[in-house]
Amino acid sequence: MNTLISARLTALREVLKKQAISAFIVPSTDPHLSEYVAAHWHSREWISGFNGSAGTAVITLQKAGLWTDSRYFLQAAEQLDGTGIDLYKEMLPDTPSIAQFLIAELKPGEAVGIDAAVFSTRAALTLREELAAAGIELKYIADPMTEIWSDRPAIPQDPIVVHPLRYAGKPTTEKLEEIRRALAVQGAEAIFVSQLDEIAWTLNLRGSDVHCNPVFVAYLYIGKEESILFTDAAKIPQETADYLASIPVNVAPYTEAASKLSGLQGIHLLLDLPKTNAAIYQAALQGCHLIEQASPICLMKSVKNETEQNGFREAMIRDGIAMVKFLRWLKPAVERGGETELSIDRKLCALRAEQSNYRGISFDTIAGYAAHGAIVHYEATPETDIPLQPKGLLLLDSGGQYLDGTTDLTRTIALGPTTEEERTDYTLVLKGFLALMHAEFPDGTCGTQLDVLARQAMWKRGINYLHGTGHGVGAYLCVHEGPHQIRMNHMPTVLKAGMTVTDEPGIYKAGKHGVRTENTLLIVPAQETPFGTFYRFEALTLCPIDKAPIERTLLTAEEVEWLNSYHRTVFEKLAPHLDKETQHWLKEACSPLE
Repeated sequence: MNTLISARLTALREVLKKQAISAFIVPSTDPHLSEYVAAHWHSREWISGFNGSAGTAVITLQKAGLWTDSRYFLQAAEQLDGTGIDLYKEMLPDTPSIAQFLIAELKPGEAVGIDAAVFSTRAALTLREELAAAGIELKYIADPMTEIWSDRPAIPQDPIVVHPLRYAGKPTTEKLEEIRRALAVQGAEAIFVSQLDEIAWTLNLRGSDVHCNPVFVAYLYIGKEESILFTDAAKIPQETADYLASIPVNVAPYTEAASKLSGLQGIHLLLDLPKTNAAIYQAALQGCHLIEQASPICLMKSVKNETEQNGFREAMIRDGIAMVKFLRWLKPAVERGGETELSIDRKLCALRAEQSNYRGISFDTIAGYAAHGAIVHYEATPETDIPLQPKGLLLLDSGGQYLDGTTDLTRTIALGPTTEEERTDYTLVLKGFLALMHAEFPDGTCGTQLDVLARQAMWKRGINYLHGTGHGVGAYLCVHEGPHQIRMNHMPTVLKAGMTVTDEPGIYKAGKHGVRTENTLLIVPAQETPFGTFYRFEALTLCPIDKAPIERTLLTAEEVEWLNSYHRTVFEKLAPHLDKETQHWLKEACSPLE
């Protein structure tokens, strides 16, 4: 029995009893509904012990459950063991929704509590409606973690810095004008922005409040004449203050955002409900005429300007240099012995840190050896760390933050002899990866229409993966960026030239191995025909793909040429930056597959 988690659940239940609340929901988010959040808002991890990036805990007076997606099924099962919290696997047909679970556990007349500040408006309204149909009330209550989490980290106070125009590519004044024009089209006079990456992109500012993501805790109000950044004044050094004054953007305390909204009268305000917390929504309702539409900033940010595109290319060269040095070192180091999942992570981070413009990792490295590779978002800890052996497969998913770009790549590496099953799975993933990387498609195509390309080869073998195939990547911003994605479920956002997107199919076999190969791509024009504009993908990532575990008989001649062409590009772009010995290693790693 996990006595620490049990004690925390007991403390929470005592608080709920005092308020006549029969259940409480703890999401993974912060007031900005971020994917990755500052430690102050790690409430779900604190109450459950599960530290994956996605999941929702539900605690009733008698039971507790945690809902998470397929990336974390294995990890969550291990971390919840002995806590008294049951795992509910999302998207599986037998898994009840949170609302269904609560309706089954509670009686009419009872109440469910949520902290409205960390719950999306859309989710809160939907849940309230579902529960009300069963006679159960949804109540907004003060965050109970404030009362029971005695050593809770403070809200970050790190400085906010100006992101130079030589990297951003477009002045904030132009971005604000573009945003105001988009608002006018939708009949809005103002917008209230909660998403941290949208605020950072709009204002050409960066911070370090969130691990791996160069963002800062703030809200942003953009009106016809006035713009206000709501953040703590202590976070703004003089250079940043002078810059904001020149735009101009006023600064107000972070805690005054809701009161500002509640004081507005008659303003036609655009709110992106899925990206706005329920507390902000309640404040805006008091005096604003709400226009409930998607923020135009999200799509603007996803289409990279020329400066950002070139920045990505430069960042990928430096990242590729680090990766090549690492891969050259890896297999001999494993053969010498003493290397583990954590030690190779430290080595790779050190090599990236040698590169100019480096600002840190873009996400926690996934270094999963053998069976650990089957845990989709595995992160080695001192408790789970295992030694690497000169055999089998290592799945290595990593990335860096550079002032001019963000990187995200995965390579699966044969550390020695591999089994026929490992080689087959590796090659099926490679086939899907190549099919998508070299696709061409007409204007108007969305990511869902391309997803089948990455899965077709493995589907023919009765194999599938449950995560998405691709996501956008920010320009020195968050490594996961929307609104476009490549995945099975419908994603309506049309793919446009200038968007970045990853290509990362995989196969995961619990207790055996995991395989994933990933590049970050840029959508660029391909051709103009009587049938319209067609796009293709430019491979931004520059890193050799291990040829050793390829089952050559499974590849077509066309696929072999695609791989060889990619490797020629990798060698041509990276070799001039390497010493002769490393050049020799890279030449062999990129040599043609016959």
